[in-house]
Formats: sequence, C-alpha cells, structure tokens
Amino acid sequence: MRANGALGKAATLIEALPWLARFHGATVVIKYGGNAMTEESLKEGFAEDIIFLHYAGLKPVIVHGGGPQISRQLDLLGIESTFTAGLRVTTPEAMQVVRMVLVGQVNRDIVGLVNRHGPFAVGMSGEDAHLFTAERKYAVVDGEPVDIGQVGEIVKVDPGAVRALLDDGRIPIVSSIARGDDGEIYNVNADTAAAALAVALSAQKLIVLTDVEGLYANWPDDTDVIDQLGADELAEMLPRLSSGMVPKMEACLTAVQGGVPQAHVLDGRVPHSLLLEIFTNEGIGTMVMP
Repeated sequence: MRANGALGKAATLIEALPWLARFHGATVVIKYGGNAMTEESLKEGFAEDIIFLHYAGLKPVIVHGGGPQISRQLDLLGIESTFTAGLRVTTPEAMQVVRMVLVGQVNRDIVGLVNRHGPFAVGMSGEDAHLFTAERKYAVVDGEPVDIGQVGEIVKVDPGAVRALLDDGRIPIVSSIARGDDGEIYNVNADTAAAALAVALSAQKLIVLTDVEGLYANWPDDTDVIDQLGADELAEMLPRLSSGMVPKMEACLTAVQGGVPQAHVLDGRVPHSLLLEIFTNEGIGTMVMP
C-alpha cells in the first residue's frame, strides 16, 4: 500500500516537470493580501510556497498592501478613516500611520515568515532607490476630481534595486508606498503597484491573491469561474465588475498589455494555491492572456 502513496507523489512531481522547465529562471510577481495575509495557517503556507518557488529556480517578488492592518491602527489612534470612490482619503497624519504599518509592521512580518526558512527575504518600500515614483491621484465623483490627500498613481518604476536582489538570490518583499518628485510620500494601490513592477521587471507572470475563486462569468447570477480570457474581453467586462474586483482585474490587464505573458487572479484562501497554479496542468483561478 505504501507504494501506492509513493506512486501518487511521483505522479504529482512528474506533472510539475514541464512547468518547472518552463518557468526555471522566470521572475514571478505576486500580490499578497486578503485572508492569505491574516490567517495564521495560510500565512505559513504562503511562506512555504514562496520558498518552494525559490528552490524550484523561479524568482519570486512579493508586493503587499495592508488595508485591514492600516484601518485597525488608525482606529486605535483615533484617526478617522474615510473612503471616496473606493479610495482611502489619506491626510498627512494618516499617511504617517500607513507608512509605519506597511513598512514597519506588515513588511517585517512577511520577511520574518519567509526567513524562517533561510536568509532569503529582504524588505523594501517603494520609496527605496526610487523604486516607485507617484503623482497625486484624484478621485472622480460625479465627473468632478476630488482631492483625497496623499494617494498616488505610479508614473515611474526603477526596478534596479529589485533586480540586484534577485541576482543575489534574494526574495524582495515590497510595500506599496511611493515617493513623489514633489517630496511627498504616497499611498498607492498594491494591485496597481504589483502590475507596474511586473511590467518593469519583464516578469513571466503576475499573480494576484484575492478572497474569491477568480473572476465570475456573471456575478452574482452565475458563479462559474472564468478559467481564461483575453485582454480585449477583460477590457469589455471591466465596467460591469464589482468594485472590489476592479483594481485586481485592472492590474492583470495592465500587466498583459505591458508585455507580461500571463496574469492570474487566485483564491488565496486555498492552501498552496500558488503551487497549484504554477505547477499543475489544471491550474486554478482566472488567467488573463494578451
């Protein structure tokens, strides 16, 4: 009987072979967030997946946000947090908290999780070595631009420091804070930041971890997940998507339009979803192709 179990394992390993060959040496940018980032067992599983990718010869780069952690800290400090058109209004006072939580807490936690397995992860902020440069982003309400404070739109990516870390065999962990040429610091959407970095690094894949199974064909009436779709199809669907999915699907669209061969939205609540996507024939979630 033991041989049967072993054969099953061998079959799984062999199934991974073409994907191992295909992605050896490939850069993969992973947007990390949602439940995968807050649930203990999923956090540990995520770190194991990243280390597996590293030892399998891929070059993972992680970009993270931390919305729930930021909201919690703002509440603790009694700083009011308001949203306009789905974007957090970021006052200078709130921005200090955003930066402190993302760079000093969330980023450190992820680095610590990965580094239980060896000296791999190096934490960075988008401010480091001018990685992300942003300009002030305005929300549009009833067709009029509204100032929402220190919220930025990435206008330039300088991936040199990330490349240097990858060349040194490290795993960069990047928080979605950007600097501005105006001397300001900006809070940028982590989905958007991951897409911009994937394009700048000429990554083979962008993977966005989320809290749904993928893109639904016709939510909420039809809960069939779309396995695969092209950039044109996605662009057509965007206006109809629920607000939470828009930045994620926009990120996938930006990536494939910018030369990344494939972008995926995956359910981060599924243990080891990263490995299932990259190394199995079925894959999971939704894949966007150019």
